[in-house]
Amino acid sequence: MKYLYIILFFLTAGSLDTYAQLQRSTSLPGAPGKGSIVAFPRGIKQSSGEVFYLLATDTAGNINLVPLHGNQHYDSVARPRDPRKPFLKVHGNVIYDYYYQSGVDTPYQQKDIYQHTVQTYLDFTIRDQYPVRVGFTTARGNSTLFRNITGLNMQYTSSDFKSLLWEKLQKWDVSRYTKMQDLQYEKRSLDAEAFKLNQLRVDIDGPAAIQRRVEAKERALYGKKPNLNLDTLPHPNLNLVLKNKPRLKLSSDSSLEDEYAAKRRQIDSLEKRVKKLDSLYRLHQSQIGDVNGSLLSKLMASRNNEELTATLKEMNLPDTVLPKGYKTLLAIRTIALGRTLVDYSELTAKNISIQGGQVEYNPSWYAAVATGVIDYRFRNYVVNNDGPKQYLSLFKAGYGMKEGNHVYFTYYMGKRQLYNQHTDSAGSRYPDYNIIGIALEGRWQLTKNLFLTGEVAKSSLPYYQAAKDESKAQSLLKFSDRRNEAWSIAANAFIPATKTKLTGTYKLLGAGFQSFSLYTTGSKQIAWNVRIDQPFFRQQLLVTAAIRKNDYTSQFQQANYNSNTIFKTLQATLRIKNYPVVSIGYYPSSQLTKLTEGALVENTFYTLVGTVSHFYKVKRITMNSMLSYTRFYNKMTDSSFVYFNTKNILLNHSMFLGRFTIQGTGSAALNSDYNLYGADGNVQYQVRTWLDIGGGVKYSYQTVYELRQVGYTANFRVNIPYFGQVEMMADKGFIPGAQRRLVSNNTGRITFTKIF
Repeated sequence: MKYLYIILFFLTAGSLDTYAQLQRSTSLPGAPGKGSIVAFPRGIKQSSGEVFYLLATDTAGNINLVPLHGNQHYDSVARPRDPRKPFLKVHGNVIYDYYYQSGVDTPYQQKDIYQHTVQTYLDFTIRDQYPVRVGFTTARGNSTLFRNITGLNMQYTSSDFKSLLWEKLQKWDVSRYTKMQDLQYEKRSLDAEAFKLNQLRVDIDGPAAIQRRVEAKERALYGKKPNLNLDTLPHPNLNLVLKNKPRLKLSSDSSLEDEYAAKRRQIDSLEKRVKKLDSLYRLHQSQIGDVNGSLLSKLMASRNNEELTATLKEMNLPDTVLPKGYKTLLAIRTIALGRTLVDYSELTAKNISIQGGQVEYNPSWYAAVATGVIDYRFRNYVVNNDGPKQYLSLFKAGYGMKEGNHVYFTYYMGKRQLYNQHTDSAGSRYPDYNIIGIALEGRWQLTKNLFLTGEVAKSSLPYYQAAKDESKAQSLLKFSDRRNEAWSIAANAFIPATKTKLTGTYKLLGAGFQSFSLYTTGSKQIAWNVRIDQPFFRQQLLVTAAIRKNDYTSQFQQANYNSNTIFKTLQATLRIKNYPVVSIGYYPSSQLTKLTEGALVENTFYTLVGTVSHFYKVKRITMNSMLSYTRFYNKMTDSSFVYFNTKNILLNHSMFLGRFTIQGTGSAALNSDYNLYGADGNVQYQVRTWLDIGGGVKYSYQTVYELRQVGYTANFRVNIPYFGQVEMMADKGFIPGAQRRLVSNNTGRITFTKIF
């Protein structure tokens, strides 16, 4: 409960601080928007008569044209202060879930199972710049199979910081609209001065000015006015010039030269002014950015945090977008305390849940530290075994970005004990399960679309393979012994011409090699996998094929497990506009079976799945239809799975009629012993935007004993203002049981969700 008190304290404090900030908001008179004026992106001032206008942004995100009357004043150079930002903002959700099941539909036999789950995610933003996420989960129930688990995590990640940065950049990109208005105003001023300059140049060097010089010379020679109509001159721009300017008066040669000299001085002055205005305009244009380009697309093109930092620096963004120390914040990949996931490499620690902490830092060089107690079964909590205590400590350092070329060295140590039934402690009452190991990892970007990752590692020998009185360090540094070595290489390639993606890995694991990524010891293993993703017909058909050997890892395998089976996977999806989506897949599946107390076995078999779905309209009625076919290629001797070697067909059809959603389903499970048919109908009705209710009837028919059963389902959802959303569900159905009978299976769920 102390965790809940801590969370409620921060939640209350953040909410009060945010409310206080809203109360301190001020507004500008005359703002036509919905919110208070909070930002003046640039000092633009436009006039119409005696009234001046300002462009400003309000709290609702609206652009306002605000009039200033009387003695109201706004300095276009000195921007107003931004409103004070709250020290702490809190957003997140709280979920409570109660689930009841009268019978567990697995090889385990238990009845009347219930479980309470409380989960919350709180996103704290400090000074509107620094994001921190806190997660809390606890699950409690009455089952001896399902584990009671509690996890608390507080972490900062560069990905959360980048998400906050993207959000600010998007708002700043929108606010550029106001700055663009100012830039357009500067452009109009520049164009007006340039027009004056061109007019003066026309007055000196244009056709009319040339004609005036001719007339002046003729008067000097002949002493009379020439009979010449200026409107008949053939120059195309002359009529336009004469219409916009009064008819030039005849003047003497000396007065004409004086007039031209004065205009040349005006031209020199205007040229300097236009040059200055042009430089100022180009400077502001570069500060705002390329109008025709996308700011976010430029940032998204950055391949890693180092390139992103360089791009942000070049853009010269304001402090309101980039906080102090943003380079360091981007370089910190992770800071986490509590339950956290450790994922470093194939041969050291991969996808391991620990209760502890980790830090990962990668500016241009790399450093990482992780330590904590291991919980291998955190995501497999269906098995409630009290395994031995295990822990992990890992140190990793090197040069290069994680997504680019790099060389990293890793040292790991800890205690690791899994299911070592096939090992011999040689009479030792307390076997030494402690291990140490080292690894060297590298990544090479060979071409733009091809990179390789390689790793070599060596560990201490297991206690049952090490020589008598041989220490962990001695077995680790004994390089003549190859039993405790491991090699791994992975390749990723993309062929632009055919849009083909290729991935592959190859691992060689010594019989005595130990790490926190592997669940097996005691046998030398070669593991590999190859996968290809190939689109066809302008990416309307996507085909995925994969094969693998010994690349199936599970903590339920035996310690000396080694398989020569090659698993095949094939999946294809066809998407054509206005046609049904067709998907078919053939891949291995697995099922966990409990044999005795503490003895588990995991069986693997193939499954064929085909699906056709279509979303369409019939006379303004929106509909969705789906047909699926599933085939399990297993035997009853593989497991106690009641659907062994079964063909399953399911047809579902939904209609959306305004506030009503009508759904019907028909199914058939066909095998060598019996056929099971089912049908159900369900109606959902949206009473209000905050209230939904629904219900349905279910029918089951089994062919062996001519069994017929009728069940039901009911649910509702209500959204209560300032409180949250409540959902309830009750379901009475029937599932296959022992002796080919239909067994009643009742489930119920109550869920409360609060988002803030």
